[in-house]
Amino acid sequence: MKKQRAVTFNHNPLLKRELPAWRPRIIMLALMGCSLALVGRALYLQGVNNDFLQAKGESRYARVLEVPATRGRITDRHGDILAVSTPVRAVWALPADARLEPAQVRELARLLEMNVGELNARLAAGRDFVYLKRQVPPEVAQAVADLRLPGIHQEKEYRRYYPGGEVMAHILGFTDLEDRGQEGIELAFDKRLSGRAGARRVIKDRRGQIVEDVEAIRPPRDGDEVALSIDGKIQYLAWSALREAMEEHKPKAAAAVVLDVRTGEVLALVNAPTFNPNNRANLTGAQLRNRVFTDAFEPGSVMKPFIAALALERGKVKLNTPIDTGNGRMTIGTATISDTKRHGVITMAQVVQKSSNIGTVKMAQQLGAEEMWHLFDQLGFGTPLNLGFPGETSGRLRPAKTWRPIEQATMSYGHGISTSLIQMARAYLVFAREGELVPLSLTRVDGTPSSGRRVFSADTARQMRTVLAMAAGPGGTAIRAQVPGYTVAGKTGTAHKLEDGRYARKYISSFVGFAPASDPRIVVAVMVDEPSAGQHYGGTVAAPVFSRITEGTLRTLGVAPDMPLTPLQLARRGGDEAASEGSSRESM
Repeated sequence: MKKQRAVTFNHNPLLKRELPAWRPRIIMLALMGCSLALVGRALYLQGVNNDFLQAKGESRYARVLEVPATRGRITDRHGDILAVSTPVRAVWALPADARLEPAQVRELARLLEMNVGELNARLAAGRDFVYLKRQVPPEVAQAVADLRLPGIHQEKEYRRYYPGGEVMAHILGFTDLEDRGQEGIELAFDKRLSGRAGARRVIKDRRGQIVEDVEAIRPPRDGDEVALSIDGKIQYLAWSALREAMEEHKPKAAAAVVLDVRTGEVLALVNAPTFNPNNRANLTGAQLRNRVFTDAFEPGSVMKPFIAALALERGKVKLNTPIDTGNGRMTIGTATISDTKRHGVITMAQVVQKSSNIGTVKMAQQLGAEEMWHLFDQLGFGTPLNLGFPGETSGRLRPAKTWRPIEQATMSYGHGISTSLIQMARAYLVFAREGELVPLSLTRVDGTPSSGRRVFSADTARQMRTVLAMAAGPGGTAIRAQVPGYTVAGKTGTAHKLEDGRYARKYISSFVGFAPASDPRIVVAVMVDEPSAGQHYGGTVAAPVFSRITEGTLRTLGVAPDMPLTPLQLARRGGDEAASEGSSRESM
């Protein structure tokens, strides 16, 4: 057995070298300095300035949640609810945690009324959070919660509900999924209705579930209630009358508005075609348009009373002043203006009654272009009403200095100027309110209404009421506007439509009037766009709609009849007189 040799490392030269004495001291001091720095930093963060660590910690578990405010209700003038926010649920998922069996997916898809493939696609999305369905009814949300599916969660939200459906659609508009106003009153009064959301601090786990409610940071402030000037019963009457006109005359569209003469409140505002704001699937732009505010059109003969009133106010004519309309044709420059029939010599009152273009032009020729423009401007044409309603048109009123003689002539009977239906309805308040024009209101007026401005003298307004009552009576163009038991006054309009800068054989039929004529209570304006069932005159298409709306409105408001029922009411036959309406246009 060999003897083991002892191993020694003394022969390694590196081990024979001695380290400098200062080196271990430097290393020791460095280590101690680092240790002191760490201790100091720890003391500073935890004792002096612990906000940083606190914030970092809270960012991993603490959340500030928005507490939604309840959107304010919208009511009609009597307090009946027109729009209200109802509590619903939003169903959402954390795709990483939502490991569902095929049977569970099918059941969830059935409850949410979704396609299984669509649901699987959402759950497979490479996102931390995904909505499965918004605005789920409470009973469906409870059924989903009862399934106790991993990764599937819910949160509270609100859905806007409109009890009036199609009847109130265009005046109310609607909200989006976040309960923000998108159209109509919902948009016009969005800030007032929305209120202010609150905030709460909570602690959540990694799955997003709340494990502790820490504190309330700011309480929510619910939106204010908005009481509209709309009368629900009158709104329904107007909507029903418009729907009947759509079925009878097959127009492209129609609209109507009812104003309270005393306060300037809008009592009804309807459009057709309409939509259901509770179910807006497959809507088109035409259905959403509030034509009362957004559509500008050439009004035609409904403008004639303003020219007659201005000539009367300036002393150019009296009610019995004879005006020679000749053989029904009149030339200005190279253009020819015509009436639908020969009237010969007729009085100023008969010019309006029979809707003579030539008679109206002859009155306009006694007035200056600036005078006419100033009147139109005072009546609000060419200027939006500034009611806050989205999409409101201002119409078109060119400066007087640009008018040629033929343009001044055609503007006198409603061509070459455009206006919205609500502007025209408001303008007729000057005849119903003793020559005074007041601002309109979409909200209920409590107390004394706003004062208006005077456009005509009271005497001129009263004389024009007599003339307009003739236009809606025997020998006038709107015998079918009559209302049993009440005197009515108003004017028809039948205007060709402009297409690509030229007048087409398409018409807008209108009627604007008020009742009772002896003591006006309401103004009603009706517009029917492109009637296509054979009739197109305002006296046969729009006047009957005015009659139905006016009759129902006066009885709803409890207005006492101002005339006995007579055989005159039977004169609503076929509208033979309506054919005399001056709907002809300028021939260039």
